[in-house]
Amino acid sequence: MKTDVPGEAVLQVRSLCKSFGDLEAVKDVSFSIEAGEIVGLVGPNGAGKTTTINMILGVLTPTAGEIRVDGFDLARRRRQALAHTNFAAAYAPLPGNLTVEQNLRVFGMIYGTPRLGERIEALLETYDLKHYRRVKCGVLSSGEQSRVTLAKAMLNRPKLLLLDEPTASIDPATARDIRGRIVAFARETRGAVLWTSHNMYEVAEVCHRVLFLSRGRVLLAGAPADLIAEHGDANLEDLFVRVAKEALNPAPEAA
Repeated sequence: MKTDVPGEAVLQVRSLCKSFGDLEAVKDVSFSIEAGEIVGLVGPNGAGKTTTINMILGVLTPTAGEIRVDGFDLARRRRQALAHTNFAAAYAPLPGNLTVEQNLRVFGMIYGTPRLGERIEALLETYDLKHYRRVKCGVLSSGEQSRVTLAKAMLNRPKLLLLDEPTASIDPATARDIRGRIVAFARETRGAVLWTSHNMYEVAEVCHRVLFLSRGRVLLAGAPADLIAEHGDANLEDLFVRVAKEALNPAPEAA
């Protein structure tokens, strides 16, 4: 499902740190994502994945470090950096009392989407949502809500798409459809994607590179096939289960 991508950084993260009191949630994390590239951000619960995404979204302010989106420093030129960034997550459904069309219109107005009516119609068509345009989002199935959330994320034609567990709690057929749509987005629009998931088979299928976080640090980074071959595991899931256990239960230092 993956395709090769040339080098052109859309997202640059340098020496990123975030502390909450004495807790260091993210510790000196650096990486970049090129145009058309899908990068998986994985690791156990509490590893710092969502904190990292929230800093890139501008929801949290880093304790230290730099984030650049499309060349713009997020700290100094926030509006320009976030103008072509968007987000989708299974745990962040759209307002359930609004219809599909109403949700797209409200968020389109927030994003300042030009020719909004035309954009909504195009997204309803692309994401097979025309039949649901006047249905309230709260009564849609999990898979249908995922498609609406993804359509919302495309309203401003993002150059950077941040996905936090986008296929969680949906059936395998719908998850495959969502994966295909995201891969097509990266390939056809040259958008960059940062994707968190606990599904290692999904990550191996769609991601060009993987960053494995534990306790706020990047422990492993590379193409899924290369990491598997390098460490001698049968698959990505076996590798990350082993590495997560080692990271959470380090061997005691020799006396």
